[in-house]
Amino acid sequence: MDLYKDEKRFIPLISDYGFKVTFGNESDTRFLRKALQALINSPNAIQEATFVQNEIQGITRDSRSGIYDLFCTDEVGNQFIVEMQLGRYPEFIQRMKFYALYRLNTLIQKGEYSFDKLPRIYCIGILAATTLHHVSNYHNVAVLKNANNQLIDDQITYITLELSKFSRELSAISSDLDKLAYTMKTLHEITDTTQFPPFWDEEWLRLAIDELDKRSLSPEQRLQYEMTISANAQVVQAEKRKIAEARESVKTETVRNALRKGLDTTLIAEIAGVSVDFVNAVRKQLLSE
Repeated sequence: MDLYKDEKRFIPLISDYGFKVTFGNESDTRFLRKALQALINSPNAIQEATFVQNEIQGITRDSRSGIYDLFCTDEVGNQFIVEMQLGRYPEFIQRMKFYALYRLNTLIQKGEYSFDKLPRIYCIGILAATTLHHVSNYHNVAVLKNANNQLIDDQITYITLELSKFSRELSAISSDLDKLAYTMKTLHEITDTTQFPPFWDEEWLRLAIDELDKRSLSPEQRLQYEMTISANAQVVQAEKRKIAEARESVKTETVRNALRKGLDTTLIAEIAGVSVDFVNAVRKQLLSE
């Protein structure tokens, strides 16, 4: 998914840079607080958001550090774990459970294994691609319930927002959640402010959009943006190399097996989808072993 196009005026909110300067804006949390309130489907405004360093260290993914992208708390101690996932990842829900349960275990250990007065944990996954193919809603909030839909526990809440499923017409958008999804999905396709829907004048969305307007970037912000593009390009190239190496490894093994069976060189090349020279090179390797 190519999210960094020079001809576009607005940086995608769902890109690494876009996520960091909107959801991860530590100097002004108005957008984050409003977005979190919409995502958890709460009628109560979040008054404060305090960022906490990712406690799961040792893994670096693209231009962000740690495993998940954002961890913060609100004024009453509720905890929010947020991750943006651009690619297809069928096991994403399992990863969300790992995040939430790791956090729960950490809280229990810090409380000397006391299970009372634990804060609520919201584990939020924002997905560009469809992951829950059996679920029709683009937004889902899941807690522990019994077969009669009676609440058992809501101390851990899992939330998914699948942007690929959001298809609401502009005229039908009214909730903050719809506004958020629409903005995340379409902002980077807008070329002129005359195309703005009226709700993009709301303070929380205006703050985010201003951060994503390339024309408003300071020299320092422009440098950070370019560095993010560079980091992501390097990751993409590394992944492409891994894929190419894996494919060549499969082809090499196919040729080796065919040579051991004594098949004709031309036939082997046709079967493996390689050149005759490739087959001959593998033959030399076998003979030298």
